[in-house]
Amino acid sequence: MRAADEAALRRVARRRAHQDVQRKERVDVRYSSAEKQAILDEARRLGLAGAHLVGAIVMAHLNGDLALPGQRTAADDLIDEYAALRTQLARIGTNANQIAHRLNAGGEAHPVDAAVLAEARRLVAAVRQAVAAVDTAADVATTDRRAA
Repeated sequence: MRAADEAALRRVARRRAHQDVQRKERVDVRYSSAEKQAILDEARRLGLAGAHLVGAIVMAHLNGDLALPGQRTAADDLIDEYAALRTQLARIGTNANQIAHRLNAGGEAHPVDAAVLAEARRLVAAVRQAVAAVDTAADVATTDRRAA
């Protein structure tokens, strides 16, 4: 699965709005055993119930937030690539913070610790700038997509 596809699925599944009234209506759908297992596996991976995942995807499509295969636009792909890129940048920042924390925790310093700490600080600052730029670009892409 492409990072953008995973980001799109995660975005859609997590965005399903809570309703004040209980959902009581049902729609019955039939799946093969393999399809059902794939749905349940993906829902488990995302920390969701299978019905929540299916419902979120269907409602996102009906609300125009998720296109079916063959209906995706270049803007959809761009937005999802930005989301995947932001996740990767955040992981880099987390790793740099862990390095800085270890070096700042005290203990016996190694001769290269000061240089590594300075580089970790520079990396964290660069990642913050990159995340801000990705957020801005994603916001522009989303706004342009909605205007179209």
